[in-house]
Amino acid sequence: MRTQRDEIFEYARDYFGTSPDHPWQSDPEYAVLRHEKSKKWYGLIMRISRRKLGLDSDDMTDVLNVKCEPGLIGSLTMRGGFFPAYHMSKEHWLTVMLDGTVPTDEIIGLLRLSYEMTEG
Repeated sequence: MRTQRDEIFEYARDYFGTSPDHPWQSDPEYAVLRHEKSKKWYGLIMRISRRKLGLDSDDMTDVLNVKCEPGLIGSLTMRGGFFPAYHMSKEHWLTVMLDGTVPTDEIIGLLRLSYEMTEG
């Protein structure tokens, strides 16, 4: 069964020509998506406890951090599945749960925005 994590990696490969980079041997579930030109991160996928997002559960979930317009972050975090960035600048990054709460096409739109924002 394809997960949203798989769909993100497939989209990044097909449309941006990037493959996930796994820079931390201690956390092989963590994967960085780097812009081909600038080498800046435009995505970070992690497997974390839901409790780290302020939820009342120790269940593990995949999340995606994307760079985002500050004004958009405030409105998105008022909706389910969106959180202030976990382990990144909360002013410029957003965390999205990859558990089906947020539709994949909406996540892809945010990934595209993040890619564009990290171009230069």
